[in-house]
Amino acid sequence: MSNEPPAGPEPGSGRLWTDPREAQEHTPWLEPRRRIAPRAATTPPPPPPPGDERDPDEGAILRRRRVLGIVAGTLAALLLIAVGVLGAGLLRDDASPSASLPVIPGAAPADQRSRSIRAIYAAAKDSVVPVRVKGTLTQGSGTGFVIDKGGVIVTNAHVVKDAQQVQVRVSDKAGYVDADVVGADVSSDLAVLHVDSSAVARLRPLPLADSDKVQVGDATLAIGYPLGINRSSSASSGIVSGLGRSIDAANNFSIDKVIQTDAAINPGNSGGPLLDAAGRVIGVNAAILTAGGGGSVGIGFAIPSNTMREVVPRLERGRTVEHAYLGVQTREFQSGPGAYVAGLTPGAPAADAGLQVGDVVVGVDASPVTVPEDISAAIEDRAPGDRVAIEVQRAGARKTLHATLGVRPETAPGSTPTAPTSP
Repeated sequence: MSNEPPAGPEPGSGRLWTDPREAQEHTPWLEPRRRIAPRAATTPPPPPPPGDERDPDEGAILRRRRVLGIVAGTLAALLLIAVGVLGAGLLRDDASPSASLPVIPGAAPADQRSRSIRAIYAAAKDSVVPVRVKGTLTQGSGTGFVIDKGGVIVTNAHVVKDAQQVQVRVSDKAGYVDADVVGADVSSDLAVLHVDSSAVARLRPLPLADSDKVQVGDATLAIGYPLGINRSSSASSGIVSGLGRSIDAANNFSIDKVIQTDAAINPGNSGGPLLDAAGRVIGVNAAILTAGGGGSVGIGFAIPSNTMREVVPRLERGRTVEHAYLGVQTREFQSGPGAYVAGLTPGAPAADAGLQVGDVVVGVDASPVTVPEDISAAIEDRAPGDRVAIEVQRAGARKTLHATLGVRPETAPGSTPTAPTSP
């Protein structure tokens, strides 16, 4: 699987933001003045007064100097007037919207950003496919994207949940073809589809970025088929607006290290890629926050690409993905950092280790716990059977307990499976 960025319109350029100095042209303020030869004198100059020993040509030189002085003074006056007019325009409270605005250092002009976005979209769009799902009583749609030339496509688990038939369209000019669901992991909301390799032979698999290196403010581009508009894919650009978020999976366990973006994501975008400025996948669009109407409010969430690296190879081989499990229900501790233990699952590792309701978890294996999400983040990369140290505050004293992690059940105990607010 290649990690190289897609080829853009210019060699070595796949950025959304470029240096504005690359687009500027140098234009001198004034063109060089042409020297005009003085006309030949028709009558000889008068002789100098008695006692004046100056050269006969010195008078002409002095006259030229006076002319040049007048010209220079005029230009200086015009320049001062121009500066005054410009300053007055910038200081007016009622300046028109078309007035020049300050340029953010390092930001490219709008036309350059548009060209870069177009180049990334053009390189990736043919690798993003609409997914059509038919179930017993319902049917729906989502998005997927090709990750290798063997016909492997990634989408969300909630897109293909309870599907009896799944189809994808690998070209805007072609019809839908059947796809097999190779595997799905509800806890990470990822699924792997497979189509005949000949159907995607001409498509370029999308490379994966290292999502641990993503930073708030990085440019993003989301591609998908929102709201049933599947004649061709749609693109929306934005930035990474948050990191380390948590969302609920359909089995009510949390998905951690989720990437937040303000790129517009709507129903139907589920399973589509979230790309960086080099056209690499940093996440799989999975969920949105809504405000009554159900549409995007500018807060979308994507499963990080590094989670894909761990889960997808197992699904490709048809294996079940086992997640580490502690079995503790927590909430925020109001009196300081930590996770307040509000409940324990009987027979689960946390209860067997001796945790009690009322304990405040402040660390897991030397990783500090300041909010409840830190507990699941601390064991996310662990495997069932690993032993972890849990530091708690109890009755004003600190105590260290040890737990052997178990296997996460299909559904969080005491909860009813629900579908996430999905795009």
